[in-house]
Amino acid sequence: MTAQRSDALVFFGATGDLAYKQIFPALQAMVQHGKLDMPVIGVAKSGWNLQQLLDRAHASLVEHGGVDEAAYQKLSKQLVYIDGDYQDDSTYQQIHKALGQAKSPLHYLAVPASLFGTVATGLGKAGCANNARVVIEKPFGRDLKSAQELNTVLQKYFPEQSIYRIDHFLGKEPVQNLVYFRFANPLIEAVWNHRHISSVQITMAENFGIKGRGKMYEELGAIRDVVQNHMLQVVAALALESPGKAGHEAWRDERAKLLKAVKPLSKADTVRGQYTGYRNEEGVAASSLVETYAAVKLTIENDRWQGVPFYVRAGKFMPVTSTEVLVRLKQNDHPVLNEDEPSDFGYLRFRISPEVVLGMGVRVKKPGEQMLGESMEMIVHDQPPDQMTPYERLLTDATNGDSMLFAREDSVEESWRIVDPVLDDATELFYYNPGTWGPEEAEFAVKPEGGWHNPAEKEEAV
Repeated sequence: MTAQRSDALVFFGATGDLAYKQIFPALQAMVQHGKLDMPVIGVAKSGWNLQQLLDRAHASLVEHGGVDEAAYQKLSKQLVYIDGDYQDDSTYQQIHKALGQAKSPLHYLAVPASLFGTVATGLGKAGCANNARVVIEKPFGRDLKSAQELNTVLQKYFPEQSIYRIDHFLGKEPVQNLVYFRFANPLIEAVWNHRHISSVQITMAENFGIKGRGKMYEELGAIRDVVQNHMLQVVAALALESPGKAGHEAWRDERAKLLKAVKPLSKADTVRGQYTGYRNEEGVAASSLVETYAAVKLTIENDRWQGVPFYVRAGKFMPVTSTEVLVRLKQNDHPVLNEDEPSDFGYLRFRISPEVVLGMGVRVKKPGEQMLGESMEMIVHDQPPDQMTPYERLLTDATNGDSMLFAREDSVEESWRIVDPVLDDATELFYYNPGTWGPEEAEFAVKPEGGWHNPAEKEEAV
């Protein structure tokens, strides 16, 4: 049965940073593509009026992709602004009045996570949650216990099928392509198991620091910020089983099943790092033990991935900004070859950002009589970056009731279960210089077979 389409969009935090950088550009794109034909109600507590919000939206578009005057004018006519305190019941009464005849609103909470419960409660008490959907941003709690408590509050007013937890990594075309590439190509699926794969590693590197977000980052750290959500979602995309039937929930069932099979992290399989100079950032404590780098070794306890380690690392102020997956294949002995030393590991390489590349590392014979070879990489797929931004895709899906790219309660709680043992200062903190690949300890404590693969700044053979 086709889901009912939302007929109004209410977004909280309309004057905030996320709205400025992501939401207004996504809304303009939705208008351009004929996907936003409903009232848009912005809510914030800034002492603004509608014209100031329109000016803010225009400035956002100028800075982030450009203004399409026709689309902007249409969006301006759809936009309503409510200035109100999230703690004040009258704010939600104003929202209820502004919704008018809307019967299936979508509420998007671009606000701090500490306010999710407050806003959900306000919407529920004002009757704005009836037949509505709610979209929330990560982090979904700070640990397993707080995530469970948040879910309890949300589900007092919104059924689970109406809660859309945004992890924008799931909306990235390259991440979706990981799943498609696996299941659409029989040759790949045939080797996608412990008999042929020796290890999997995922690197999310950023060549910048916390960009003035010291106070917020002090509440997060790399494990909460990207490992618990983005990186575990990539692991799930790489490792899940093919659903036995079509449909959103079948896919989400398999994601949850995969995450449930991942063992909780141990201290021995975790390295945390902090770049030198982090403690000098505004909003950061002088004695902060928050990590800006994390490397972990994950174990998946199921038949497909028995004995195959999954290595994940993420860090700020690394040499490049790039996210890559490297799948190393097992090598077999072949007496017919004349090579004394084992050949380079064969591999599959998925570059998720900044450009999209699928590469395959192979050995080819050198000219001559002997069976000697050399390594080369074949680029099997190369395409420009996704033209649809993750936020346009995810907001469009949420308005249509398509939940496949959103995190479900069980997956969120399983992800927290995995990282809970190593949160905060449970493990020692090491230091690294900006522009390096993290602390030296990661090179021997959590090191993949064959070493870490360091993504190149520009696309080239490994």
